[in-house]
Amino acid sequence: SLKMASDSPESLMTLCTDYCLRNLEGTLCYLLDNETLRLHPDIFLPSEICDKLVNEYVELVKTDSIFEPHESFFTLFSDPRSTRLARVHLREQIVQDQDLEAIRKQDLVELYLTNCEKLTAKSLQTLVSFSHTLISLSLFGCCNIFYEEENPGGCEDDCLVNPTRQVLVKDFTFEGFSRLRFLNLGRLIEGVNVETLLRPLASLAALDLSGIQLNDVGFLTQWKDSLVSLVLYNMDLSEEHIQVISQLRKLRHLDISRDHLSSYYKFKLTRRVLNLFVENLVNLTSLDISGHTMLENCTIPSMEEKMGQTSIEPAKSSIAPFRGLKRPLQFLGLFETSLCRLTHIPAYKVSGDKNEEQVLNAIEAYTEHRPEITSRAINLLFDIARIERCSQLLRALQLVITALKCHKDDKNIQVTGSAALFYLTNSEYRMEQSVKLRRQVIQVVLNGMESYQEVTVQRNCCLTLCNFSIPEELEFQYRRVNELLLNILNQSRQDESIQRIAVHLCNALVCQVDNDHKEAVGKMGFVMTMLKLIQKKLADKTCDQVMEFSWSALWNITDETPDNCEMFLNYSGMKLFLECLKEFPEKQELHRNMLGLLGNVAEVKELRPQLMTSQFISVFSNLLESKADGIEVSYNACGVLSHIMFDGPEAWGICEPHREEVVKRMWAAIQSWDINSRRNINYRSFEPILRLLPQGISPVSQHWATWALYNLVSVYPDKYCPLLIKEGGIPLLKDMIKMASARQETKEMAR
Repeated sequence: SLKMASDSPESLMTLCTDYCLRNLEGTLCYLLDNETLRLHPDIFLPSEICDKLVNEYVELVKTDSIFEPHESFFTLFSDPRSTRLARVHLREQIVQDQDLEAIRKQDLVELYLTNCEKLTAKSLQTLVSFSHTLISLSLFGCCNIFYEEENPGGCEDDCLVNPTRQVLVKDFTFEGFSRLRFLNLGRLIEGVNVETLLRPLASLAALDLSGIQLNDVGFLTQWKDSLVSLVLYNMDLSEEHIQVISQLRKLRHLDISRDHLSSYYKFKLTRRVLNLFVENLVNLTSLDISGHTMLENCTIPSMEEKMGQTSIEPAKSSIAPFRGLKRPLQFLGLFETSLCRLTHIPAYKVSGDKNEEQVLNAIEAYTEHRPEITSRAINLLFDIARIERCSQLLRALQLVITALKCHKDDKNIQVTGSAALFYLTNSEYRMEQSVKLRRQVIQVVLNGMESYQEVTVQRNCCLTLCNFSIPEELEFQYRRVNELLLNILNQSRQDESIQRIAVHLCNALVCQVDNDHKEAVGKMGFVMTMLKLIQKKLADKTCDQVMEFSWSALWNITDETPDNCEMFLNYSGMKLFLECLKEFPEKQELHRNMLGLLGNVAEVKELRPQLMTSQFISVFSNLLESKADGIEVSYNACGVLSHIMFDGPEAWGICEPHREEVVKRMWAAIQSWDINSRRNINYRSFEPILRLLPQGISPVSQHWATWALYNLVSVYPDKYCPLLIKEGGIPLLKDMIKMASARQETKEMAR
């Protein structure tokens, strides 16, 4: 079912929501005074649509760098007569006091505020306006919501130094929140009296007090008839806590897990504590004790442990206290405990570090609120993907994508997640992945490259992109990928390996793409960036992959793109060409790439006069004799000269070398090539070659063009015969055979 889910297209609702949010002005809104968004007066939207608009908006601001947030977005939902909100999920820096204030008239049923650090005590007052309808509330990680700014009165000097002081609000309680059942206060700031805060709540069903230190939790017993879920992650426990918990007999979910790296922790889990839970909490279906140290042995003897088929039946449990369970647990959290490695664990789902299933369960359970645990779980997944084979690939990929999106600014998750993605997208898993899933991977990889200048993340992201078919699979983010890569290559201090991968990617991105793409990338500074890299390498006297890829990328980006050819000349490209030729006379690949590029420049009539100098013509003529890379260097040099000759004798503005002498050397070169040579070149169009056929001004150019076509269609007929026919080559060849000025051998070849 997961395979199908990842493959199916987005729902119409999702597509429309996305489109409206990206085009608010053109759809739901108009701009008042050129700045404030206003809803069109004839629009009335139910909560199903409004909730999705708000929640998707938050998601887009968080994960899509191109999406621009709107100052006045939340004011669109200020009037419940035209827009209804019921379930709203807001995250991080996106939301401020005035945003919550804007929607205060709405009858919210569910409000999740996660890590909204910009919210202050003003928002506590706004919460009161939802008090009569709110059933579910999360203030997880809203570390400033209990602070208000206070102006110290009458103290002139102090006011200048410290105009606003943060003061803890002590008098707020949930008085009047009569329907509130689910409450998450995770990572609440120290100093707030939790007991006083919660006392007015009549019947709580779920409470999350993650990361809060309370020595006395006796007050929890006031909800012993209603509390079904209790989360005390990272709370320092004691015997008193255990006694209180065991009185909450209605509990179905109990989480007393901890991050074993976070702090020194006196409490140790014992057999007796687990027995107490099993005996008293008879409705328990989910228990999390991850990160705990066991004080004594809770396991059965190892001989018995190893026997029989793996079972989840409580009676066979390897963890002795759990033999008292009536039925297997739905979930048991054992991450970073020794218990997860046992054979018989009485639960359908276990989080742990023993195998892929346990690790994926851990990532799934902890991603939202516990990035510190998630990054370690993803690290374990990375090892599994690297060393063994992942059996639940799609689930693994989706979990890593979710974690990377959710924690865009968490360095540990970005490092481990981007590394795991590299192994999860490599070729052996290729068949199992849908286009949609692979696009999601590309999106999070680009987000990572954007947010993190950190070397490891950049390298992992670039390597992961190499697992995709380029340019096809990156086409939908073409501009953005190129901008990010050029950005990497333009940094003053560079990591060698990243530089190499980035240049390789740049080269692949401009290979075999449309000319408008090449022009757009040229305008981004691509030509300049490559020439700078070449300049640096030349200064170091190194001809490595970066040098060769840079010339190759220039060859690709100038193909039938005159603007880029002109840029190459304007940024002293020819000077670098001559210097590279002189510094690296033996480097065949390099020579081929450079001459391929100059072939592109020579195809542009307006630029040819710039190649018409004694120095350049001599260099091209001497390269006719080159045996580098088979015939490629000689062939490309001859191509450059063929276009120059095509402009006729009057364009030959130099005394040395003589035109006739160069023509003679061109004939000699063409006659020395093997007509069946296999080629290191890829033509997308024959147009630049075909234009040399119907002319009598330069028979040698005509011959070079005919030779080129003959070689390509005879060695690669399936690829090039259709191209020759499609571009009208046949009539041109027939006409040329009738021309008096054409040489006999040219006509033979044309025939």
